[in-house]
Amino acid sequence: MNRMNPISTEPDLLYSEAEDDLRAAVRSLVADRGDTASALARAESGTPYDPELWKTLARDIGAAGLLVPEKLGGQGASHREAAVVLEELGRGVVPAPYLTSSVIATETLLALDRESSDVAALIGELATGRRTAVLAVPLSASPYGPLTAGADRITGVADAAVADVLLVVKPDGLYAVERAALTVEAQTPLDLTRPLATVSGTSGAAGGAGAVRLADAESAERAVRRGLLAGAGLLASEQLGLAEWCLEETVGHTRERHQFNRPIGSFQALKHRMAQVWLEVVSARAAARNAADALATDSPEAALAVAVAQTYCARAAVHAAEECVQLHAGIGMTWEHPAHLYLKRAKSDELALGTPGRHKEALADLVDLRAP
Repeated sequence: MNRMNPISTEPDLLYSEAEDDLRAAVRSLVADRGDTASALARAESGTPYDPELWKTLARDIGAAGLLVPEKLGGQGASHREAAVVLEELGRGVVPAPYLTSSVIATETLLALDRESSDVAALIGELATGRRTAVLAVPLSASPYGPLTAGADRITGVADAAVADVLLVVKPDGLYAVERAALTVEAQTPLDLTRPLATVSGTSGAAGGAGAVRLADAESAERAVRRGLLAGAGLLASEQLGLAEWCLEETVGHTRERHQFNRPIGSFQALKHRMAQVWLEVVSARAAARNAADALATDSPEAALAVAVAQTYCARAAVHAAEECVQLHAGIGMTWEHPAHLYLKRAKSDELALGTPGRHKEALADLVDLRAP
């Protein structure tokens, strides 16, 4: 792993006017279509996705093409804008293949030879939202671990059930395989808003009908690791949005809930607990924004920024969700209240794209400060 390089530019952690406008558009969409009752109903049904919400987000708002240059059919924006979208999707625990398709799969393809007609065509389809793609690796796969190229059965692939194309890593390279050519079996996930599946038949499908070889083995590994790194960095923004919602919901509840003719939020013990979560959310925002900015500017310290963001934001989101459930008391333990969806998403995200411990190990390696 490469050692850290000197900082070339100062990171910009503030939101631009364009990013604020994008946030307002996504938040309005989620508020209109992502109410708690319908989200719970879809989660119970086993098909949590809202196709109309995805169509509006991907095509009408143009969020699917934020990372894609204009000449390839995208918006020509950056990871900073994509991070804003993920913040809002995290606030609403929205079941949508944005992280898996518009970030991880898209970033993987962008790291390949863009002069290839097959690569360029697929990027263009993803950018316009006409199709979705998912990298056929477990959701737990980290940017630093083995890619298990050549496995015929891959478990824990997020959003595979709604992907049109799966990007399959084989010993001889990376293939785009139509989902219809594979066997996709739903698993029972902890997080009902991000379904997982087992993908089988990749060995026979790659190289057969409905499969296109996109890159050789060396290029494939480099591109996949780039996609996973970008995914891990922007996952921190989803975790930030989730933690912000949990804090705001908890503060609102403790203002309205009374005991002994006083709001329970006025009790010192609860004040201290919420103040601690607020401090963690503020720090998580700085870490997540730094990671998004480093990826957007292709900073030599992008890997370092991502490792810091995931080490911190994953745990901050889990703590915020735990406090949300506990400080809501009895109502927080019910199925009808959405707090459990946030706790399950936070716990799932904590394991996604590398655990905090795995990112901490990478961080130690990057700064050459390993444990004895």
